Amino acid sequence: MKKLISISLIFAMLFGLCGCAVSEKAEKLTIVLDWTPNTNHTGIFVAQANGYFEKAGLEVEIVQPPEDGAVTLVASGKAQFGVSFQDSLAPAFASDEPMPVTAVAAVIQHNTSGIISRAGEGMDSPKGLEGKKYSTWDAPVEKATIRDVMKADGGNFDLVELIPSTVTDEVSALRSNSVDAIWVFYGWAGVACQVAGLETDYFEFADIDPAFDYYTPVIIGNNEWLENTPESARAFVNALAEGYTFAVENPEKAADILMEAAPELKSNSQLVYASQQYLADEYIADAKQWGEFDGERWAAFYNWLNENALTEVPLDVDSGYTNEYLPK
Repeated sequence: MKKLISISLIFAMLFGLCGCAVSEKAEKLTIVLDWTPNTNHTGIFVAQANGYFEKAGLEVEIVQPPEDGAVTLVASGKAQFGVSFQDSLAPAFASDEPMPVTAVAAVIQHNTSGIISRAGEGMDSPKGLEGKKYSTWDAPVEKATIRDVMKADGGNFDLVELIPSTVTDEVSALRSNSVDAIWVFYGWAGVACQVAGLETDYFEFADIDPAFDYYTPVIIGNNEWLENTPESARAFVNALAEGYTFAVENPEKAADILMEAAPELKSNSQLVYASQQYLADEYIADAKQWGEFDGERWAAFYNWLNENALTEVPLDVDSGYTNEYLPK
């Protein structure tokens, strides 16, 4: 018996040492979200929960953004990866000294944002916004986008009543008539209206002008880290691809994983399940694989920004993204 116990202790010590060795070899890195956890982030939490990061030899910390945002944190090297958006990256790139970040994967393949309004009030197309109360962030790109789609529909943006945005709950804002129209990402706010039983009209910007079919959101990486540790970068992005592919194939299980990681979402589980089901069709959509960028679509939006002089200096429309780290 003593001999058996001794042998067991030796094996335990050996396995313990092996475990320590694996842990020490695991590369530690951080990804910073763009907001509180939601279904845009599901693949990240799936990769963590299902051991895809661990299998790739990575120890990943998932953090929420500071006040100065994910881009600043990644550019400074305090985080290796982050979640951002092609439109909000534009100011970071439109400089004589662009911020040292690169988009390495598209979380959702197409822009699913647009204008939502109460059903039957004439706002199912851009021209219908004339004379209506629109909740605005007062951002130049935002207003230029709406101006363009209204002009394409024969409307006049100057006739829209702009209401400074205080919206935190689109359903309540529309039901109360405090505003008539809101810019939303349909995968969350649009689905929330469906879940709440609120009948709405909706149009997407990308359906009106292909220039607005930009990438939102995206995963960004720190340029120096990407250059110095390409294999680790590839391992991370490949683990993410595995996580998001799992979410495509198993939306309900993926939603459960998200809510386990972010228990505050459980109080709104019906929305989480419905949003996850919606995004299961959007993460990859018509692309060959999750995360892939179409260079022409990336350039089209930045060309539009240049043509409308919406950045301090013109953008290099063919830079700022790469497919280099995606699964081969």
